[in-house]
Amino acid sequence: MIEPLRAVRDGYLLTLIIGTPGQVIQVYMDTGSDLTWVPCGNLSFDCLDCDDYRNNKLIGTFSPSNSSSSFRDTCGSSFCIDIHSSDNSFDTCIEAGCSLSTLLKATCSRPCPSFAYSYGEGGLVAGTLTRDNLRVHGSSPYITKDVPRFSFGCVGTTYREPIGIAGFGRGVLSLPSQLGFLQKGFSHCFLAFKYANNQNISSPLFMGDTATSSSDNMQFTPMLKSPMFPNYYYIGLEAITVGNVKSAEVPLNLREFDSQGNGGMLIDSGTTYTHLPEPFYSQLLSMLQPIIAYPRATDVERRTGFDLCYEVPCPNNRFTNDPFPSITFHFMNNVSLVLPQANYFYAMSAPTNSTGVKCLLFQSMDDSSYGPAGVFGNFQQQDVKVVYDLEKERIGFQAMDCAAAAISQGLHKN
Repeated sequence: MIEPLRAVRDGYLLTLIIGTPGQVIQVYMDTGSDLTWVPCGNLSFDCLDCDDYRNNKLIGTFSPSNSSSSFRDTCGSSFCIDIHSSDNSFDTCIEAGCSLSTLLKATCSRPCPSFAYSYGEGGLVAGTLTRDNLRVHGSSPYITKDVPRFSFGCVGTTYREPIGIAGFGRGVLSLPSQLGFLQKGFSHCFLAFKYANNQNISSPLFMGDTATSSSDNMQFTPMLKSPMFPNYYYIGLEAITVGNVKSAEVPLNLREFDSQGNGGMLIDSGTTYTHLPEPFYSQLLSMLQPIIAYPRATDVERRTGFDLCYEVPCPNNRFTNDPFPSITFHFMNNVSLVLPQANYFYAMSAPTNSTGVKCLLFQSMDDSSYGPAGVFGNFQQQDVKVVYDLEKERIGFQAMDCAAAAISQGLHKN
C-alpha cells in the first residue's frame, strides 16, 4: 500500500474514505496511539478547548446515517474489549446489558458501550465503536481496495483534539493491525515544513513489503519494548553531537526502562517537536549558546516559548543556510542521524529589513517520572526516511529528499 500524507502546521494528515458511498475525512497519522477515530455528526461534533481550530477547514465529519454499510461494533468483539481495557471479556457485555446465558455462550450482539480514550498530552475523546467499509490505495495512488468491517471510533465530543486520528501503534485497534501489516511494517518520508498546506505535493506513506525493503544506506536501531506501553515504538538515545563536540552521556532513562516501565525515547509522528528531559535538555542548550554568534531574539523567545531564537542576516530578504552548528543524534547500534538544519533551527516568519529570526525547535520534557523519558517528534523526522520494520523489531533512518521521493511516487501535481 501507498498512501499520500499532507503536511500541515503540526503534523501529517492521512485521507480516509469511509462508508457507502465513501465519505472523505482527513485525520492525523499518529504512531503514538492505537485507536483510529473520526469526528461524527455534522452539527453535533463538539471540541472543547479548541479555539485555535475554530476556523480550520480541515475538520471533516462522518455521518453514519448516510452510509448503508455502517453499524455499531458489538460488546463481544476484540476491539470493544481492547478499548475498554477490561481484564474480563464479560465486562463490556455486562455493561451493555446482556443476559447471563448469552454471556456464557458468547452470543450477545448488543452494541459496544460508549468509550473514552485519552492521550498523553491531556487530550480526550468520547464516542462509540463503529464498523464500516474503508477504502485504501494499493501499490499506486490509482489502485484502490475496499476493507470491509473496519473498526473505528465515531466520536461526538473531544477535549483538545479537533481533528481525527489514525492510530499506527501495535494494538489490535490500530490501522496497520486491522489491515494485516503488523507482521511487516510501514515507512514514511515526511516533507519539510516549508510544504505545509501545499495541496500539490504529499509525503509518501508505505505499508507492507515495499515499506521494509531497505536500501544500502539505511541504518537500523533496535525497537525497545516498554512493559508499560507495549503497543508504542521506543528507541534508545545514546548521545547527541553538537558540531564536532559529543555531548555528555545522555541519561540512562533515554534507553532503558525502570521497574514500572517508565523511560525510553518514544518515536512519535503525532508529537511535533522533540522533547528531552532535564537536566540533559539544558546541557544541550549550554553547548549551543557559546558557538552561535548571532544576537538573541528574546522577544520572539517570550512570544513563542522556544528557548533559543536568533536574529540572522537575510540578504535581499531571503534566508540562506546559516552556519549554525550541526546536530547529530546517536541511537543504539551505532546509528548516527545528522539532522537537516531546517529540522532544528527554523524561520519563525518572513524576513524584514534583511533580518529574520530562527529558533531551536526542541523542547523540554514535562518534569514527570511517568511514561517516556523523551520523544522524537515529527519535525525532526522531516527529510528522513523512517522505516518501522516490525518483523525484525527495528527502526531505520536514512536522510532523504522527501519531495523528490514524493515526485518519484506520483504524489505531485504539476
